[in-house]
Amino acid sequence: MLKKSDLVNYFISGCKSSDNLKIGTEHEKFIFHRNNYKVIPFKGDVSVTRILEFFNGYGWKSIFEGENVIALTKDKASITLEPGGQFELSGAPLNTVHETCIEINNHLEITKELEDKFDVGFLGIGFYPINTLDQIQTVPKKRYSEIMVPYMRDLGGLGLEMMHQSATVQANFDFTSEKDMQKKVNVSSVLQPLVTGLFANSPFKNSKLNGYESYRNHVWFNTDPDRSGIPKFLTQSTLSFEEYVDFALNIPVYSIIRDNKYFNCTQYSFADLMENKNPEINSEDLTPDDWVNHISTIFTEVRLKSFIEMRGADAGGYKSLCALPALWTGILYCNDSLDEALKITSGIKFEDLLNFRKEVCKVGLNAELNGYKGWQLAKEVIEISKNGLKQRKKINSFGDDENIHLSFLEELISHKKSNAALMIEKYYKNEKINIELLFNEQSF
Repeated sequence: MLKKSDLVNYFISGCKSSDNLKIGTEHEKFIFHRNNYKVIPFKGDVSVTRILEFFNGYGWKSIFEGENVIALTKDKASITLEPGGQFELSGAPLNTVHETCIEINNHLEITKELEDKFDVGFLGIGFYPINTLDQIQTVPKKRYSEIMVPYMRDLGGLGLEMMHQSATVQANFDFTSEKDMQKKVNVSSVLQPLVTGLFANSPFKNSKLNGYESYRNHVWFNTDPDRSGIPKFLTQSTLSFEEYVDFALNIPVYSIIRDNKYFNCTQYSFADLMENKNPEINSEDLTPDDWVNHISTIFTEVRLKSFIEMRGADAGGYKSLCALPALWTGILYCNDSLDEALKITSGIKFEDLLNFRKEVCKVGLNAELNGYKGWQLAKEVIEISKNGLKQRKKINSFGDDENIHLSFLEELISHKKSNAALMIEKYYKNEKINIELLFNEQSF
């Protein structure tokens, strides 16, 4: 029978030695028809299914749910589908940001072949700029169609837009102990709104301006308050594995899977299941995998698993895909940088942080925190990261350390304009989006 100590031990088992810390990067992108810029369907001559099949020729193994291919695996990496068909590479745990960029390059070389073969494009952007919600199919995955869609519809927020029209890039990092986890989660939770502003890349919706630099983050702000946002306890120095377990225990469970059948448990928390309150689920049959699946349905800006996920950034182009793991690596994988960042974040009141996050969604880093523009704070944080990357001394074949991957962010800082602001300037004229130019220039 699953006990609370088993749930805590799941997180304890994630502790790594200091010489074995890895970097993982996940990035989503939309696949669109070049002739009309609409997202491709799940099945058909030009479809997500055909794209997945093409990867089989490069050693990727298909994962099926029923007759449908829903994912691919190769070595320690995977390709998965978000509910709207967003195509996600979940990279392998790697040693350096250089290796991450090589992995991304190799992936994009294959997508280039796909573009020519199927006359499609791959767009890295935080929110799909033209299709309306009802024009995007739901991937026929049971967790999505049978559980999440009805649940999000009942909540009445923007969860369906999150599922089908948004895309992100995230970076994942290890911890060495409970105290190390606490410091990293504290720092990264407070810095997430800053990262949202730096990577803001979703100013359009339904072929119009949506009023936000990061509409994707605004959508998350209005998706599911039980499991998203920045919970206060993640920013506090008292954070422990057990406290995170207590938080997760009280969140409604999407489903329990038995023999490929999904049992809807959205009326029950995980604590309820352990107390045998659901007549369909015997508490004695609960497994560690049930807990891991439940943890994966928590959508806070920083998510704890057996590693730490940074979830605050909009999807973007190639340079942003390398910049996000570089920024966090310099902060989290250098003790001096982590302590320096902690000095900044520990002085920010939680209420001010939430207000800052809300404003960042609208105006990016022109938002103010403690009397300072977000751009000024971003510059300080990037300097901290640069020093951390310099201390790591991870050199590529050209003699460069990992700082070269921060050039994208340094350029934004110099102009004090996010990619969202730059896209508005370039593609929005006379109250109309130049859709052709946007897709041609912003796709990979």
